Amino acid sequence: MKIISNNKKAFFDYFVSDLVEAGIVLEGSEVKSVRAGGASLLDSFVLVKGGEMFLKNAYIKPYEKATSFKPDERRSRKLLLNRSEIAKFERMVKEKGCTIVATKLYINKAGKVKVEVGLAKGKKLYDKRQTLKEKAIKRDIERYSV
Repeated sequence: MKIISNNKKAFFDYFVSDLVEAGIVLEGSEVKSVRAGGASLLDSFVLVKGGEMFLKNAYIKPYEKATSFKPDERRSRKLLLNRSEIAKFERMVKEKGCTIVATKLYINKAGKVKVEVGLAKGKKLYDKRQTLKEKAIKRDIERYSV
């Protein structure tokens, strides 16, 4: 598995749970750009509309060797999931006020581009401070143990 983009900010800003692997519909030149590492999930989110899930605001750099048709960098891209999984995510968003975020973009062993999405519940400011404190403690322990 080759990780193309990892959304660290999602884990800092949200409590992420129920991670699911989803396929993504891409154009040919977008696939080449993703394989070259030209993608970012920063500030991206997922919407459920009409029984389908769409990845919004994800950046995929235009492939420089593409000839004529270059798709928009931040266009909506359809995610491929089972209906039961989509219904579960939609129900959790409506009932519990969660959001759906993309956490990871990667190429699996079969060579397919996949997106890992999860349910996210917003963190309060004191939770973010606690996360920073834990990171600092872990970094200090590693520094002194070496």
